[in-house]
Amino acid sequence: MESEPAIFAGVVFAVFGAGLLVWTGARVLHREPVAHGVRPAASITLATLSGVVFLALGVWCFGRI
Repeated sequence: MESEPAIFAGVVFAVFGAGLLVWTGARVLHREPVAHGVRPAASITLATLSGVVFLALGVWCFGRI
């Protein structure tokens, strides 16, 4: 019973992190802005770092099961 919230949180974090990384990669590949009004290098770095952190949080939640 106690592992169900960890599974749910892990799935949510992992899916969001992976989706953010795929979306950022697609935007960079098509040379489109990741965030409007922000320097491209800063927005790419922040979006990639956020995606990696959320993916790591998802893996960490799965490890606690």
